[in-house]
Amino acid sequence: MSGKGNQGDKPSFLYSLKAVLWSFVGLRRKSDYERDDVKLNPIHVIVAALLAVALFIGILITVVKFVVSK
Repeated sequence: MSGKGNQGDKPSFLYSLKAVLWSFVGLRRKSDYERDDVKLNPIHVIVAALLAVALFIGILITVVKFVVSK
């Protein structure tokens, strides 16, 4: 029996979050991108991207408030 469809083949949310965060930085190896193209769950990617954007905006607002208050 082949290994496809096993529990180990399903990507985790953390794997998707890691892929999204590396994409924010813009540093991805081609081999990682090709593996992610097949392995990632689109729902996980959307949720991870929304969380990453919210975190990024929160950090920006915090930094701006800190700088303006000085």
